Order: sequence, then C-alpha cells, then structure tokens
Amino acid sequence: MGMKIIRAVFCLCALLADGAARADLATLLPTNDKVVALTFDACAGWERVSFDRPFLEFLLLRQIPFTLFATGKFVEDNASHIAMLATVDFVDIENHSWDHPNTMNRFAPQAGEQQIVGAQESISRVTGHAPQVFRFPAGNFSARGLQAAEALGLHVVHWRWASGDPSESETAERLIERTMTNVAPGDILIFHINGRGFHTAEALPQIIDRLQADGYRFVLVSEYIG
Repeated sequence: MGMKIIRAVFCLCALLADGAARADLATLLPTNDKVVALTFDACAGWERVSFDRPFLEFLLLRQIPFTLFATGKFVEDNASHIAMLATVDFVDIENHSWDHPNTMNRFAPQAGEQQIVGAQESISRVTGHAPQVFRFPAGNFSARGLQAAEALGLHVVHWRWASGDPSESETAERLIERTMTNVAPGDILIFHINGRGFHTAEALPQIIDRLQADGYRFVLVSEYIG
C-alpha cells in the first residue's frame, strides 16, 4: 500500500474515530495461562547494526517462538536475514518505528505517522506480511500517538516490566534473577537483539531453561493480540 493511500486511510479513520480510538496499550497477554511472550527489539537509527547472531541461532535451533520488533532501518540493513525469519512459523516481525526516535511522545501526529508508515512499508516489502503490532521506541508515547497507531490498524504492545538488558552494568546473573523474580503468566518479556543487550546472549539460555522447568510455555504476541 502506497504512502498516499495509507495517509488517506489514516485521515478517514481519524475522522470517524475522533476521540473514540481504542486507546489500548497492552502490557500483558490477556490470559491466565502459564505462558510468556518472548520479544526482542531490533532498534536502529541511522547507524548500521545487525543481529546478535549467537542467540538468534540459539532461538532458531531450539525453535523458541519469539516476536521481533524491528525498525524500518534495521529491516533495510538486514533484509536477507529478515526475509529468512519471515518464513519461520514461530517468528513474528512487527513494527518498531522507522529509525527509533526516543521522543515520539513529543511528535506531532504527522511526524509520528511517518515513523510508523515508513517501517510498515519496509517490513511489508521485505517479509510479504504487514505488521499488526507496534511498539513505541523506549516506550515513550502520547495519547495522540497512541490514537494515530491504532487508527492505522495497529495494536500497541509494550511490557509490564523491563529486563534492563541495554545496560552494560546488568550482568547475566542479574538478568536471570530479575526475570525469574518478576515473571508472571501472560508477561511480555523485552530484550534486545541488535547489539544493545550486552549480556543477553549469556543469560537467555538459562532464562529459557528455567522458565520451561517452571512450566512456562513461549507464545507469539499475535496468538493473543492482533
């Protein structure tokens, strides 16, 4: 769908739903089952970054379902890997803005729309599937931004608590302890897969093993939302 058509749809939906958008923000899956959604942000601004290959390969080898929230820029820079992941039935690729501005809560509606639509077009072109879910960069959003995302037909999904893996001071042991202390049924776990999760590769195998040992099952966000 071209930019002009998407903008027209956006404007029509905004007019019809003026003040009546769902304004939903999911931080938990709507279930009491002992499941968690493992999600990874693949953030990229104008710098070129790529996948953390060791734990991407681990996830694929173990066939662990996960949802990737990718920026349009990351998708463009890693198109061959994204296209491959799009063929894997236990992986979803969703929208995380075009180039990860951390201040979308201060954006005018049109600027926010451009961030969302730019990524939507890139992901759709590379994967052949239009994302159904959007995550604001750094979790920063305004009510108008939330309405804009939903007027474009996207569900907004964040998290109940953050792993903290972008901090170099967060050791693998602390990531494991924080996860096992805070996890609850329906949680949406957030980590990074673009070089910003400094100790995630060390922690992730133990986190997955311990969660499975505790009876948790991994699911895609789209199984419950969107």
